[in-house]
Amino acid sequence: MLNTKQIMEILPHRYPFLLVDKAEIVENGKGAIGYKNVTINEPFFQGHFPKEPVMPGVLIIEALAQVGAITILSQEAFKGKIAYLGSVKEAKFRAPVLPGDTLKLCCNLVKQRGSMGIGKATAYVEDKKVCECELIFAIGK
Repeated sequence: MLNTKQIMEILPHRYPFLLVDKAEIVENGKGAIGYKNVTINEPFFQGHFPKEPVMPGVLIIEALAQVGAITILSQEAFKGKIAYLGSVKEAKFRAPVLPGDTLKLCCNLVKQRGSMGIGKATAYVEDKKVCECELIFAIGK
């Protein structure tokens, strides 16, 4: 299990944009699972439906992309590089994410050609699917 400090050694993101609290690499370069504890103290809840706080869908996608980046950057050839999000396809939101929820963020690399990768990403709260999408990454220096 990677803690926040170890995640920050892989990803360039910092507060408030680091959205993954801990992660585990399921298979090097092939899959990872991340976790995000959603609390009412998140800065986005101040302005995003403050009377009915809901985590913005774009931030769920960003959290999934960060787990995807951890997945692809776990390959030895890409250590120390940056994974840029190239596109998001087929994004579907199934249920709201609320304060107190723990997001389980899963990403599996389904195809790779050189420095480009495609990942299948799914977010869950408990056993309920809340979001899914396809992510395309490009590796930079």
